[in-house]
Amino acid sequence: MSDQIKGSMVNGNPTKALIGFALPMVAGNLFQQFYNIIDSVIVGNVVGEEALAAVGASTAITMLFVMVAMGTGIGCSVVISQLFGAKQLEKMKTAISTALYSILAFSMFLSILGSLIHKGLMRLMGTPEDVFAEAAEYMQIYFFGFAFLFLYNAFSAIFNALGDSKKPLAFLVFSSLLNIALDLYFVASLQMGVAGAAWATLIAQGVSAVLSFIFLLRKLKQIETGAYQRFDGALLKNMVKVAIPTIIQQSIVSVGMVLIQSVVNRFGSTFLAGYTAATKIDGIAIVPMVAVGNAASTYVAQNMGARKLGRIGKGYRICLVMASGIGLVIAVALHLAGGSAIGLFLDAGSSAKAVSIGTSYLGTVSLFYFVMGLMNVSNGVLRGAADMGWFLSCSLCNLGARVGLTYALADVTNGMIIQWASPAGWLVGLVIAVFRYFQGGWKEKIIV
Repeated sequence: MSDQIKGSMVNGNPTKALIGFALPMVAGNLFQQFYNIIDSVIVGNVVGEEALAAVGASTAITMLFVMVAMGTGIGCSVVISQLFGAKQLEKMKTAISTALYSILAFSMFLSILGSLIHKGLMRLMGTPEDVFAEAAEYMQIYFFGFAFLFLYNAFSAIFNALGDSKKPLAFLVFSSLLNIALDLYFVASLQMGVAGAAWATLIAQGVSAVLSFIFLLRKLKQIETGAYQRFDGALLKNMVKVAIPTIIQQSIVSVGMVLIQSVVNRFGSTFLAGYTAATKIDGIAIVPMVAVGNAASTYVAQNMGARKLGRIGKGYRICLVMASGIGLVIAVALHLAGGSAIGLFLDAGSSAKAVSIGTSYLGTVSLFYFVMGLMNVSNGVLRGAADMGWFLSCSLCNLGARVGLTYALADVTNGMIIQWASPAGWLVGLVIAVFRYFQGGWKEKIIV
């Protein structure tokens, strides 16, 4: 089998391979966040502040499940990437088939679970009564489309594992444009409010999932192999070993959001609206750094499978420069235009206090985006090497720092500690990941 398999990053110039692979991932992840941004912009401007607060109150819970979907796909992709790098192509196809069957069953279970418990979670979080009903309706519709959400993320992760980051980008561009059109139709024309935004997202994700599946089948047919199994319990066990810590890590982000949201809710709907607008922009701003970390993970996994450890150090340094550079550029942009960005969601005249809160949040956290980028790349190396114990430790310590600071100092600072809690967590996670990288134990964690 030739070393020059299309999509392989185990040969050639690491810089060229990583830039070519990472840039479509950055653009693709930005478009994925674009879904939520368009929902919020249209809802906030067409329906009003309370509707935006309703979307914000539901976001922490829906994002928890979204992170589970992303973690499942990314976790499976580590095993697929290592098999691809090792050129064990029959096993790779078996792993893909096994992952898709398992993810479909898992998503259906979570869809039912989410429909049953989302109102109880909202009560536990202290969601304001004036936005409770709309937030609950938004979440109920969102849970209807869980199979689409999970499978789309799985398809994207598999394409990325095979070194193809361009097709997920194309699907996301199409889906985002469809989402915008449906948002305008359901919310602005039909006046369906928050429910219309939820239906628009569900339909767009469904179309993306179907298109992704068709093109994935075509891509796999182009990779010539012998016979392979449709399901393999041993490979599923390997994928679960990586996927569970990845799900936990991805979920930790949203668990932190849920816990912090509970604090934010105590300060009323105006504070909640400002915080929601700021976190929507923050969610987009950090996407490029997250994408570079995911690219590092795939690069490391392929080279671990090929046992080309010398290339990993080069790739790590390249990704560190990319992520920190992007973080600094975004920080400058938000310092110059943060207030205007918040103004996309809220009217500066009628919601001046909310705009002020959101602008303050963005001004602080953006200063530390480069730290977040360095942390994501370092974590990506550990995940790609399947060093899941240390990978998970970084995430747990990150969560502990963020939530601990928020709960300890929320009342003293009138809630504004939230803008310092995330940077503190990023710094803790970075220190642990860098220590493990230089300690070197991750090099012995190959799983295929």
